[in-house]
Amino acid sequence: MPTLTDEQLVQRYRSGDASAFEELVRRHHDDLIRFLVRLSGNRAVAEDAFQETFLQVHLSADTFDVTRRFKPWLFTIAANKARDALRRSARRRTLDLSAPIAGGGGGSGGGGNGGGGSDSGARTYVDLMEVDVPSPDQALSDEERSQQVQRAVDELPWSLREILLLAYFQRMSYNQIADALHIPLGTVKSRLHSAVAAFAKKFQSQQAANGGGPENPKPASHSESPAPPDPE
Repeated sequence: MPTLTDEQLVQRYRSGDASAFEELVRRHHDDLIRFLVRLSGNRAVAEDAFQETFLQVHLSADTFDVTRRFKPWLFTIAANKARDALRRSARRRTLDLSAPIAGGGGGSGGGGNGGGGSDSGARTYVDLMEVDVPSPDQALSDEERSQQVQRAVDELPWSLREILLLAYFQRMSYNQIADALHIPLGTVKSRLHSAVAAFAKKFQSQQAANGGGPENPKPASHSESPAPPDPE
């Protein structure tokens, strides 16, 4: 299973292999949680958005074009779910999460109450989410710097925050970001340039306010250059 691509896992899940969905959750858990925490600035919102993201993956699995890459699609869903979660004051109803599901994608399963007796032993969406992954806290190091980075990111407009995190945290290429956000390639480049400049200014202000020297920060340790490589 670990040797399969994300796209192959989606195909297997469509065919009724629930373990393929579990592998997708496990594979992307840490990166997606980090991304959502940075994007929303709130752990509880991030965890809700994570659940909502994979619920949407489950519901939309049958419509995903497996000739395209899964990860940009996943993170685009996640960004939308984080935005929605921040706008809501109440948590999503748990009905969809606890309903019995069939093995495959959205066409056969996540809604309804599953009232029939044959559903009593069926696996639920929540069951699929219960995978053995490290705590998100284990993935975060250097807490003080992390908090300074988060405050600087929080002050960015949503459009700049989103593109900065996709580029630096997820190392998506320009073309992948353009495809994910449905914006022209030139807009990606100009918006990312603005995002990096705005982040640097705000981070340096954070450093000055805390008595530190003016560093030349990077939004995330995952990146070694101010823009992600663009293989296409």
